[in-house]
Amino acid sequence: MFPEYDVIVAGAGHAGCEAAAAAANLGSKVLLVTMNLQTLGQMSCNPAMGGIAKGQIVREIDAMGGYSGIVTDRSMIQFRMLNRSKGPAMWSPRAQNDRMLFASTWREMLERTPNVDFYQDTVTSLLIKNQRVYGVKTNLGHEILAKAIVITSGTFLNGIIHIGEKQFGGGRVAEKAATGITEQLVQHGFESDRLKTGTPPRVDGRSLNYSVMEEQKGDDEIIGFSFLDIDTPKTQRSCWITYTSQDVHDSLKKGFDRSPMFSGRIEGIGPRYCPSIEDKINRFSERERHQLFIEPEGWNTVEIYVNGFSTSLPEEVQYEALRKVKGFENARMFRPGYAIEYDYFPPTQLNYSLETKLISNLFFAGQINGTTGYEEAACQGLIAGINAHQRVRDLEPLILKRSDAYIGVLIDDLISKGTEEPYRMFTSRAEFRTLLRQDNADLRLTEMSYRMGLASQERMERLKTKREAVEKLRGLLQQISLAPDEVNAYLESKNSSHIDQKQKALQILLRPNIDLTSMIKSVGRMSDALSGFSSEAIEQAEIQVKYDVYIEKEKELVKRMSQLEELKIPENFNYDKVAALSNEALQKFKKIKPATLGQASRISGVNPSDVQILMVYMGR
Repeated sequence: MFPEYDVIVAGAGHAGCEAAAAAANLGSKVLLVTMNLQTLGQMSCNPAMGGIAKGQIVREIDAMGGYSGIVTDRSMIQFRMLNRSKGPAMWSPRAQNDRMLFASTWREMLERTPNVDFYQDTVTSLLIKNQRVYGVKTNLGHEILAKAIVITSGTFLNGIIHIGEKQFGGGRVAEKAATGITEQLVQHGFESDRLKTGTPPRVDGRSLNYSVMEEQKGDDEIIGFSFLDIDTPKTQRSCWITYTSQDVHDSLKKGFDRSPMFSGRIEGIGPRYCPSIEDKINRFSERERHQLFIEPEGWNTVEIYVNGFSTSLPEEVQYEALRKVKGFENARMFRPGYAIEYDYFPPTQLNYSLETKLISNLFFAGQINGTTGYEEAACQGLIAGINAHQRVRDLEPLILKRSDAYIGVLIDDLISKGTEEPYRMFTSRAEFRTLLRQDNADLRLTEMSYRMGLASQERMERLKTKREAVEKLRGLLQQISLAPDEVNAYLESKNSSHIDQKQKALQILLRPNIDLTSMIKSVGRMSDALSGFSSEAIEQAEIQVKYDVYIEKEKELVKRMSQLEELKIPENFNYDKVAALSNEALQKFKKIKPATLGQASRISGVNPSDVQILMVYMGR
């Protein structure tokens, strides 16, 4: 019934969809197996993509030829660029999306991708021989052969849903859990553990009083996520902000004795940076209120996502407390919030390619590796899909460094440090964030991906045009001299001091209040010389000019740190022979088996002296 595939992807969430697309676009024959084809690309939690650091990840996925950016742009109902008041390293795109349109767009794009086949079934076990995977077994009893397998199980592995004192198996509400894989992998020597996440109630938007909430509109200019030209909406839907109160908190506390989180029924650790409302009240008891974001679920639905009110308290407690929130006095609840507990495999058991160390040709991506968030899952799926294809063809894996991309930071953090709580990306996790901006993801990654065969010719041509335009712009800024009578009126409008002799346009641009777009509009000779350039090229040239000193400093730091990355540690290195290592370093090195001294230096609990001892020993 089934041919032999190059790659089977088990699970069709954000990680699975990206993995299938990447492997197929590189030329592998791919089978995407999912429990329910109607929920392919489902936004299980909030209907939004991007945000702080997450937006940078989506831009990186797009720059490499992944689909998440295109799907997001085609289904967005609102766009905002966060942190505009800060430097460009902190700018982060975020979109509200139409939940149903997002999923249907994903499915449409995958169905149009040659080499992707679909099958609705559950993978219950892997076919393994001599520590090498060669296929999967499904719930319907099929054995399907493949050269590589990518597991993207999300929250489905032995998933348990909690609502108050009720608990039942499930990977999402109304969808059954997946069983069998964890138990099999543990028998093969893998270590597994439990994590938890949660989701808030959904309510009827017609029952809310928006007049007492703060309106949050989208940006006037929609930049979007994709570096390709994608049609974005002509109008946008607003989100709204309201707050909990002491009254709301008191209502919620009534259910604490029936909370699965406080009673110990939930064993898994939840996300630190997206806690449930009961966790927030418990941990931050001094706070009189917490912010709630009221987010529409799409263009043509009244369903509302109550962001910030994630909970697993009994339904009646949720309902009573919700109706005490300002604007929610007459709220009707579509469905309650719930917590979900699921299996994950500590990611120190993976190589940088996301292939498991214990079983060859087996790849993990997404929440199975301990991450939280669509964006973190999608980028792992992209890398796992690429490397599954590479593995099948005996090609070198794609390994992104910390200085290449946020994706590189995420994978290195997971593999070198592991995680005991759901991992979420932040700009603060990236030491080279001035280099890893959302605006230059294409400059960093598109050519590398194009050489592998993933990024398209169109993307490469657009990149070349952008590079040439930015270089030309920077050259013109160094050439154009502006006289006082040409520029002083503009400087005054920007509260910047006058000049009394000619100055290069580049020098004026370096002033704090000056931006290139307004300079071009307001200064005649600038308009004449620079009017033909795209807004994207203008922004890029301005960032490169204004932040040149910082960018060069980071590049120098990357260069120095890369020396440690070049010092490889043999795979069979015997750490027991290095007598002076601390006990913790010895234990961690033997468990994680770092590939380089650079990776060894980033393992939690390893001191600089341990790395120096290792370096000296290897030098002998």
